[in-house]
Amino acid sequence: MNKPDQLTVRVKRQDNPQAKPYWEEYRIKFRPYMNVITLLQDLRKNPRTFDGRLTSAIAWEASCLEEVCGTCTMVINGKVRQACSALVHMLGEQITIEPMSKFPVVRDLIVDRSAIFKNFKRVKAWVPIDGTHALGPGPRISPEDALENYQLSRCIACGCCMEACPQFNERSDFIGAAAINQVRLFNAHPTGKVLKKDRLGALMGEGGIEDCGNAQNCVKACPKEIPLVTSIIEVNRQITFSLLDLFKK
Repeated sequence: MNKPDQLTVRVKRQDNPQAKPYWEEYRIKFRPYMNVITLLQDLRKNPRTFDGRLTSAIAWEASCLEEVCGTCTMVINGKVRQACSALVHMLGEQITIEPMSKFPVVRDLIVDRSAIFKNFKRVKAWVPIDGTHALGPGPRISPEDALENYQLSRCIACGCCMEACPQFNERSDFIGAAAINQVRLFNAHPTGKVLKKDRLGALMGEGGIEDCGNAQNCVKACPKEIPLVTSIIEVNRQITFSLLDLFKK
């Protein structure tokens, strides 16, 4: 696209968790190599709306600025993504920025993503190694398995998959693709799989894997290109085999 001189930026704002959201519109000068974080930094320096009214600085989060921390997740031009990797020259002359809608708003573009980590805790997304250090080195992992598991481990808990998922909403307890992917990852670990039954059991209950509607939006929204649909299929297969083993007994 041709590089514009001025950008029109609309931001959905909310002063606190109880306040009603509202929109503000800004004009900002385009600069080469801008990303959305740069844009928000410029707006913070001069927080005036398009008609010249002085307003408060927009609240937003960012840390790594290289698509690793997951804190700058926003809905930009209708698409959930990381603000640090959203290049302004590819977004057009009119840019709309909103907070994620599936998580409680703290202020403006900052949301409370604690539900992600609660779901990780629910499926015991860790390797239980406490008290095992005196036993010596752990089991070896083949290069092929390590490569496959690395793809699964790239999750940055950004919330994109949950924001894009129609089943993850205030009317459902669906755990989301990120937690299911964690189950696949830790069940594949030679030491972590000691908790395999517990993890699968957590996904058999309310809000578990059966609530997945197979929309497959999650894999399209994931900024790290994690094969989330494959993870859901694999974990579903593990659950099926665990139930078959149960009936055999």
